Amino acid sequence: MKQAVLSLSGGMDSSTVLLYLLANNYEVTAVSFNYGQKHNIELERAQQLVDYLKENGYPVKYQEITLFGLVDLLNSNLVQGGEEVPEGHYEEDNMKDTVVPNRNKMFSSIIQAVALSIANEKDCNVDIAMGIHSGDHAIYPDCRQEFRDADYIAFKEGNWDADKVSYITPYLYGDKFTILKDGEVCCEKLGLDFDEIYKRTNTSYKPTAEGLSDYKSASSVERIEAFLKLGRKDPVEYVDGWEVAKTHVEKLLAEHA
Repeated sequence: MKQAVLSLSGGMDSSTVLLYLLANNYEVTAVSFNYGQKHNIELERAQQLVDYLKENGYPVKYQEITLFGLVDLLNSNLVQGGEEVPEGHYEEDNMKDTVVPNRNKMFSSIIQAVALSIANEKDCNVDIAMGIHSGDHAIYPDCRQEFRDADYIAFKEGNWDADKVSYITPYLYGDKFTILKDGEVCCEKLGLDFDEIYKRTNTSYKPTAEGLSDYKSASSVERIEAFLKLGRKDPVEYVDGWEVAKTHVEKLLAEHA
């Protein structure tokens, strides 16, 4: 089978990439990172998704990596000890407060090491899969193709046999709706229940202690918008319920139309 390594955050985007890889006959190694993020419910969801896939005949090699001590050195609203995560539309400037300095570069170095190790051990080519999309580009510089290209050049300069490793970014020029729509297609192809898959994901940057998603942070707004476009109810549980979340986002989107 083809080999792929995926940074599985537990969010909607990377979880859909996992479905994409399975639907395209990849053997997948998935890695999650605990870096002190406030929304660490996403790590639980990643494990739940991997377990569900295994129960349904799709085993995934999975590893969670904890970056001990890093959170105390990071300045971001997204990590424990940081200021409040902002609310509002995802195109607003306050979304920049959710940037974690150099996050994707840190993750990328580890993912590259894993991918190259598999390539050398199995003497094969390995694809690194990423769920970055056009909605990320304006806010997160490390989600842009220019960053990925430069990072890949550095990887090749610093390692023997690095040409065995390449990247696939199936949703680079799409958005959350593109991703969700393809997730629907992949679920059908794999014979999996769409709602069972996506209730095992988290996009909220402000979940409750019980794991309920908020509907006012920009990440949640973007997710809910995608479900509205798809014409489906989001299977995750929201504070105040789906109907209230849906109405709030519809109003916010109308204001930004």
